[in-house]
Order: sequence, then C-alpha cells, then structure tokens
Amino acid sequence: MESIKLQPTNKALNGELEIPGDKSISHRSVMFGSIAKGVTKVTNFLPGDDCLSTISCFRKLGVKIEESENLLTIYGNGFDGLKEPDEILDVGNSGTTIRLLLGILAGRPFYSSIIGDQSIGKRPMTRVTEPLRQMGATINGRKDGAFTPLSISGGGLIPIHYKLPVASAQVKSALILAGLQANGESTITEPAKSRDHTERMIRKFGGEIQKDNQVISVNGNQTLKGTEIHVPGDISSAAFFLVAGAIVTGSEIVLKNVGLNPTRDGIIEVMNKMGASLDITQQTGDSFEPMGDMKIKFSKLKGTVIEGELIPKLIDEIPIIALLATQAEGITVIKNAEELKVKETNRIDTVVQELTKLGAAIEATNDGMIIYGGSSLTGGTVSSHGDHRIGMMLAIAAQICRGEVILENPEAISVSYPNFFAHLNSLKN
Repeated sequence: MESIKLQPTNKALNGELEIPGDKSISHRSVMFGSIAKGVTKVTNFLPGDDCLSTISCFRKLGVKIEESENLLTIYGNGFDGLKEPDEILDVGNSGTTIRLLLGILAGRPFYSSIIGDQSIGKRPMTRVTEPLRQMGATINGRKDGAFTPLSISGGGLIPIHYKLPVASAQVKSALILAGLQANGESTITEPAKSRDHTERMIRKFGGEIQKDNQVISVNGNQTLKGTEIHVPGDISSAAFFLVAGAIVTGSEIVLKNVGLNPTRDGIIEVMNKMGASLDITQQTGDSFEPMGDMKIKFSKLKGTVIEGELIPKLIDEIPIIALLATQAEGITVIKNAEELKVKETNRIDTVVQELTKLGAAIEATNDGMIIYGGSSLTGGTVSSHGDHRIGMMLAIAAQICRGEVILENPEAISVSYPNFFAHLNSLKN
C-alpha cells in the first residue's frame, strides 16, 4: 500500500475501544517465556509485526511457540534450552527485539548472526554491544559492532557494574538479561527512571531483582519458571486516541484496560498539565502491571513545557504530543529529548517536517521542538517515513485538517497497531 487518502471528520468521535496489547510487554513475555522452565501462556498478546519478529527469532533458537487467536503458548526449557540457530535471526523493524536478544545471546555458548531492516541498520548498537563485550561476549559487526549485521558468540559472562549514559529501557534490559547469566551480582545505574517492564517480568517469572533508587542489582544463575501473563493495552497506542478525543470538537472516547505503569504514564501527566478532560479508573487486583479505563473528552488546552525526568516516561508519545500542542493555546516546548534522533526515524526532524506540511507552526531544536499553538491545519501529502508512530500521528492530524490528507507508507502502522484504521473508523459511526 503506497498511500491512503484521509478525509477530515465532520463530526465528533464517540465510542469505546479495547486498545491492543502493550508492545513492550508482549516482546518480553515471549523472551521470558523462552528462557523460563515450563509453559508460559500469554493472553492479549500484540500480533504486530515487531512482536512477530520476536516470536520468529526464538523459534529459530529452538523454542516451541504456539499461536491461536487469543492465546500464545511458549514451551520454555531455560537458558540452556536455547540452541544455536541454523538461520540468521531477522528482527525486522524491532529495536526492542535486537537489543534485548543481544543480552540473552551474550550468555549463550554458541554463534548467532542478527540482521534487521533498513531502519534497524541505521540505529546505534554500541550502547548495548560495548557493555556486553565488557561482560565477555564476542560481538562483531559493521563499524566495529556499531551497526547491523551483527554476529555474537557468548558464554562465561562476568558480572558488570555499569552506569548507563542515557536512560534507556532497552539497554538496561539487555544488561539485566545478560546479568541473569553471569557468575555473580551485576549492578546497573540509570541516570533517570526508564520503563520497568523487565524488572516486573523477572518477579512474575519467580526471579529476584533489587532496585534502590536508580541502582538495579541482579544475581546470575537464577531459574525462572513459566507463568501466565495478561498483557494490558498499550498506553503508547492509547495516546493517539487520547489526543483524538481531546482535539476533535465534541468527542468522547472510552479506552478499556490500558496499562498504567507509572514509568510509562508521562502522557497522562502532560495532558493533565495542558488541561485535558481525562478521567481514569484504575482496576484493583494483583496484576503485575497496573491497568484501568480512560475517558477523554474534547476540551480547551494550554501549552506547557515538557522536559527532564518526564521525557523517558513519554519518549514514544512525543510525536502525538506535538500534534496535541498545535491545538493548544500558547507555546509548548519539548526539551531533553535527544533520544528521539535514534528511533525508527530522527523523530524530531520528521515530526517537524510532516506537521509543517499540514500548516503547523513548529520548529526543531537540538534536543526537542517548539510548537506554537492555535494552528489551523490545512491538509496535504505527508509520509510516515516507515515509522509507525509518525504514521498514526498524521492519521489523527488528518481528522482536524480543512482538506484531504494523503498519507504515504501507511503500512508502517501495522508494526504496533494492526487494526488502527478500523478502530479510528468505528469512532465515526
């Protein structure tokens, strides 16, 4: 599909949506199910392209994984059950898959080769490969292991005491997964809190991990046990409909069973700061990941400043927050978001470029962007640049444009939200 024509909505968006499963948690459920002993059953798994890449890689490593419509069953046999793959491991477009997989393979005494798509080929891997080499893994690749293709031979890891240069859940998780296989205790220090799904997942699978402020400690030679996982709805996917409800006149949308992990709820904080009409009902129960229902209504918004420790809690939501800010009163400034430059695209430049085409007043800075509110968006031809979050942001923008929007490369959206357009259209009926 080369492009899709999107017409502005001429009425309010109303209805209830069950948001697809969280991408980060879906990835990790497959990985932990594969390295645990026994059967793991996963419900509400996200069948997006990225998560299917993770399943494919672990099948090549010898893990039996069964897929049915509502259930994923993983037959794990511990770290030692992983086998040297006969084929190259292809992670597709998934940065989570490659970085966490490197952490697992670092401790395995066999050889593996890893590739990804064109976008993955541009994303920096040194932040993972360097500390894994310090632990004893042998990693080779383009530009001395900075870029794919990569090859890795692991085993015999020594513990690491490592300070992360940037708050990155992917790098932290890779080192935790390697630390689970090292002989002794590893510590990882974060400059700011990043999403903690890996830490929660270890405990869910019967393992132990300690956290003291920003210092995480994990012991090697633990045995994880298969379990049952229910994946909450992805707050990063919910963000697109939270913004749609806030900016399309007269709208009221209910989003069911959305993950409310406190390391991921930056979008809620920002919307509250901007004056959005947002109500959240958190579910009670012993779920290892908190979740609840969200109700968003159209309201007047005001600009704000987004910076500092808030950034890691909403790094994936910044493209849609930029759109939200175009409809607020006053100026919104986003700072300390250099990490956006090494996502599926350079999201600072891409967001500014594409929203400018639609008539927004927005400019890039070295570490973020400045958005001038009160923009009346016009329409035009825009592109996802192969980035799912840019694609969805532009599709929501199209709802409030004065004219038609032609979105190029819309298929990128299937990475994290395969039924996105069906959900969007259901709110117009």
